Amino acid sequence: MKLYMIGLGKMGYRLAENMRDNGHQVVGYDVNEEVVAKFKEEKFEVIESIEELKNIQEKKVIWVMLPAGKITNSTLKKIKDFVASEGDIVIDGGNSDYQDSIKHAEEFEKKGISFLDVGTSGGTYGARNGASFMIGGNENAYKELEEFFKSISVENGTIYTGKSGSGHYLKVIHNAILHSMLEILGEGFDLLNASPFNYNLKDVAFNWKESAVIRGWLMDLAYDAFSKNQKLDDVETVIHSSSACIEAQKSAFELNIPVPMFNITLLMRQRTQQQETFSASVINSLRREIGGYRSKN
Repeated sequence: MKLYMIGLGKMGYRLAENMRDNGHQVVGYDVNEEVVAKFKEEKFEVIESIEELKNIQEKKVIWVMLPAGKITNSTLKKIKDFVASEGDIVIDGGNSDYQDSIKHAEEFEKKGISFLDVGTSGGTYGARNGASFMIGGNENAYKELEEFFKSISVENGTIYTGKSGSGHYLKVIHNAILHSMLEILGEGFDLLNASPFNYNLKDVAFNWKESAVIRGWLMDLAYDAFSKNQKLDDVETVIHSSSACIEAQKSAFELNIPVPMFNITLLMRQRTQQQETFSASVINSLRREIGGYRSKN
């Protein structure tokens, strides 16, 4: 399948490599000329501007992988107004506001264009080697691309979630859960680090990841992080508020559902902006292993 990837950042670039490895043709675009040059060096086809797509007569599948919010919304508007034509499929694979996705879907549908809101999980590793996709939007468009999504996902990593907005809403809750789990792991290892016992945290993480009830991918990543640097002093200790937890809170208030852990996670994030903690070092080290954090210089 031929696909146009708009946005070649840390996720878009790796997704493009994943797609090519699985037999798909990817044409890329990014405003960063250095990234585009590197993309070309790796023998990918590129376009110099989004507007070039309006000259393509054949049916197009356009995947937008940009930072959520203003940049994504303005790009989708440009695609809707000037680039996409009837029968095309447009995908937003970022962490967009699900309410924005509902509006985009309605606007695209008026022009006969299918829109899919796709929550993408797995970080940069998943983008490159097989991600988890939560896909909302036009069901016919999903069915048309179902095998494509399965080809670039981890095994059993694709779920069609229903009407527009449902994919991005599911990703919001997924991320809120993730941030809460990171907080719990950070607090646990912080307590072990401060205890009167001389624990080797790498060995603890290895034991837990191999045999304990709390084993899982995050514990695997904890072991990887402690294996590289037991002190975890190569990461910042400031963690900014989670937009996912904020959005999950808003939805919870509207639905009258208590979500105390999401609330606590946000409060603890705010604490990191005032006080250095080993817990925050653990969290940022895990975020780095996932691929969503840059080490301090």
